[in-house]
Amino acid sequence: MGILDRFTLTDHVAVVTGAGRGIGAATAVALAEAGADVLISARTESQLAEVAQRIEATGRRAVVVPANLARTDEVAGLAQAAYDAFGRLDVVVNNVGGTIPNAFLDTEVDYLEESFHFNVSTAHALSRAAVPLMLESAGEGRQKSITSISSMMGRSAARGYLAYGVAKAALAHWTRLAATDLAPSIRVNGVYVGSVMTSSLEFVAGVPEMKQQMEDATPLGRIGEAEDVAAAVVYLSSRAGQYLTGKLIEVDGGLQQPNLDLNLPDLQPGARAH
Repeated sequence: MGILDRFTLTDHVAVVTGAGRGIGAATAVALAEAGADVLISARTESQLAEVAQRIEATGRRAVVVPANLARTDEVAGLAQAAYDAFGRLDVVVNNVGGTIPNAFLDTEVDYLEESFHFNVSTAHALSRAAVPLMLESAGEGRQKSITSISSMMGRSAARGYLAYGVAKAALAHWTRLAATDLAPSIRVNGVYVGSVMTSSLEFVAGVPEMKQQMEDATPLGRIGEAEDVAAAVVYLSSRAGQYLTGKLIEVDGGLQQPNLDLNLPDLQPGARAH
């Protein structure tokens, strides 16, 4: 086997959440290009249909499952849906997640708990449902892997990102702990994502000053592309990454400390929670 052969996922079956656009869409297509059939899920069916066409253009099969992925029952059901459609399950990519920045006193307990649920509980629900099916999907040389998309905010700090950063830090440590629980049968890894130009950063692209702040703070001098993250997921999912588990790859252009001014108000004497 040549070194490039290690990056293939021929006849594997993958599930990718949040796959209607951005990192999820790029990852689903990349896995198909590597040889996998892919079940994709997100809320918007029209977006999924476009991604499915891109998957099928690679010669692989796509299954579209529109769902509210904030509901743990719906996200967990994707594992069985993939198994029923393709007869096996090998790769899970927990990509759904995100939280809007907020000032500290505006971050209510419910908001913090919702962020944890959307970023961590959903990943656990899908992975927990997938593991028995992955163990049943025998095959020599088959990679069994779970990859979760975390964020550099899970390992660094910036104003306004308390709920998001705490949730992504929890997802990163969930990755380490799950890797220990599931070894050696299933590898569990993750990606610390830096500034990547997806719909969630459209507000940055529209404000040149903010975009310049991000680029200046990044040693490689640019905002990343969704395909940069997708390539890392292919690596972690394939035989190329077969000696990695419990690890998080930093795909962030070398960014160590974010330098983005969200214009949040400074705390003043007498400040109250809203």
